[in-house]
Amino acid sequence: MICTAFRSRRWFLRFLASSPAIAWAQKLSPAQESAILASAKEVLAVKDFEEIAESKLPPAHWGYVKGATDDDATYRANVGAFSQIELRPRRLVDISKADTRGELFGYAFDSPVFLCPLSGQKMFHPEGEAASARGARATNSIQALSTQTSTSVEDVAKALGRPPWYQLYMPATWEGTEKMIRRVEAVGCSVLVMTVDMTGNNGLTAKRFARLDKRNCFDCHQDEGSGRLGVPPGMRPMEEGIGRDLARPTWEHVDRVKEMTKMKLVLKGIETREDAMLCREHGVDGIVVSNHGGRAIEDLRPTIRSLPEVVDGAGAGMKIMVDSGFRRGTDVYKALALGASAVGIGRPYVWGLTAFGAEGVERVLDILHTELLMTMRQCGTPTLAQITKTSVAVGEGRA
Repeated sequence: MICTAFRSRRWFLRFLASSPAIAWAQKLSPAQESAILASAKEVLAVKDFEEIAESKLPPAHWGYVKGATDDDATYRANVGAFSQIELRPRRLVDISKADTRGELFGYAFDSPVFLCPLSGQKMFHPEGEAASARGARATNSIQALSTQTSTSVEDVAKALGRPPWYQLYMPATWEGTEKMIRRVEAVGCSVLVMTVDMTGNNGLTAKRFARLDKRNCFDCHQDEGSGRLGVPPGMRPMEEGIGRDLARPTWEHVDRVKEMTKMKLVLKGIETREDAMLCREHGVDGIVVSNHGGRAIEDLRPTIRSLPEVVDGAGAGMKIMVDSGFRRGTDVYKALALGASAVGIGRPYVWGLTAFGAEGVERVLDILHTELLMTMRQCGTPTLAQITKTSVAVGEGRA
């Protein structure tokens, strides 16, 4: 009789989760919760997706998304720095019509949170970047697609319902760069996000997790005929006919790219006032303040701390975005208050992608949007334009 009553594992776990006798004794972890969740909509916080994703990925793949560079201290600093910025709530303001809509370079959005370029998403979900695109489409969010995507820009554009922004890792040859740019122009991409901060890193965490992986990586990652560990065939469709070697860009490269395309040019990886001023001098249209989620260099400087000086250096009219370390709607609000036009996320939506596919990506974006709306109402700023430096307190010793 007992076996019959508890035949359904899911029913049993739901019973345990709701039992008052159990609740005080043991809190279910997000991974345990995932066993009883019917859908991504039941996940309560963005951070909860992280443990669910870890439980579903092999060690090498988890290490790729988990790790940063050196001791991962910049990664932790990105996340921790938001606790050093206080909100300044304002009361008795009419907040009945709070609105997070806006546009960037002609791309309309319902919320100023966009999907950062993150490579090889088929290692997290079979549908990869196309599933992320459907999550972005469901929430009317902007998606930036990586050069090292595992899904072609053409297929992502179909899933998204419009061309994505395209992130450029410059190929080693100028001919390769031109070929890639012409391809994304033909799809209709109108924003080119040129990454300038990845000249090499020391990804120790990823290497340590890879050592724990008992699978034979050569089953998937062996270059045909070479015997080397590489990228599986077809996993980098944007590099077909171009090659995988990359250039190390300079301001001269920026000028050449600017001259050859009518796409808006955004530089991703700018962290200082001096470089922001050079962006203006070289006619750049926008900046993403980024340390690559702590992957680029162990500079120990959170992007939310770099943001104000980049805004100042770029001057009026320049579109400034920021990424790295955003986990809450309050984090997004603080960045908007310090001058950002939009905020990019990377790891959080990949956690959602791993856990639930497109539905998980959509849920991550929905949670951040809901939390941002609540923060706007609490702070008496019902529109994005009303969020200013006076909405936060950044005192001595803070970010």
